[in-house]
Amino acid sequence: MTDTWLWLKYFVLGIVQGVTEPIPVSSSGHLVVAQKLLDVEQNGLSLEVLLNTASLLAILVIYRSVIGKLIVNGAQFALTRKREYRSDFMFIVYVIIGTIPAGVIGVLFKDDIERIFTSVHTVAITLLITGCALWLIRNLRGKKRDGDLRTRDALLVGLAQAVALIPGISRSGATVIASVAVGMKQETALRFSFMLYIPVSLGGIVLGLSDITSDPEFSSLLLPYILAFAATLVTTYFSMKWLMNIMEKGNLGYFAYYCFIVGILLFIFM
Repeated sequence: MTDTWLWLKYFVLGIVQGVTEPIPVSSSGHLVVAQKLLDVEQNGLSLEVLLNTASLLAILVIYRSVIGKLIVNGAQFALTRKREYRSDFMFIVYVIIGTIPAGVIGVLFKDDIERIFTSVHTVAITLLITGCALWLIRNLRGKKRDGDLRTRDALLVGLAQAVALIPGISRSGATVIASVAVGMKQETALRFSFMLYIPVSLGGIVLGLSDITSDPEFSSLLLPYILAFAATLVTTYFSMKWLMNIMEKGNLGYFAYYCFIVGILLFIFM
């Protein structure tokens, strides 16, 4: 295999990860399919960890002002107990609560889940499930803003994020669907979904560092990995911006159609 062809394969994998990470169609499921189509074998999780890191950096850039506001106002409330800061403080608390289910299940069972469910047919089934869920909530318009969230809401969305550890179940899809289902406004649902993504993604990166250090092919694939990382970073940024625009207009039904079409095609051809 020529270096150019190898680099192109990893560049495509980076684009697949970047485009699909923010939108509710499952980046992990698409990576499974893309690696199969491109005949790229990964014995460990080093590529997944690197691409996840790139997506996380893009999300942090987009939400930097929101994160900064939450940290500053959350600290202000902890120090002064002033009511004007309470909403942001409680939002942080709910993010922590919502992170617990996926954090616990991920630490205990992530490797087993990926070993059992990482197949193209599993991805096809889970994409169809995701499509059905998106279709059911496509017309819901909640009223809950950041300050209206409750512990129950955070736990339900957190459980949805835990379910998304199964490849093919979209993390952003599961959390946005659950957020909208418990009555959140579209913009609040999106913000809460990606605030939950940050700690879970950081945890996955920390747990995956051993995969990178123990990967015997890491040095030989360093340049393709760097190319894939860069492609993911850029495409995640623009894909997230696109999703934010879609959420403003409430057009989640389009993603349901996509999940149905891709899920059926995977059953037929793979």
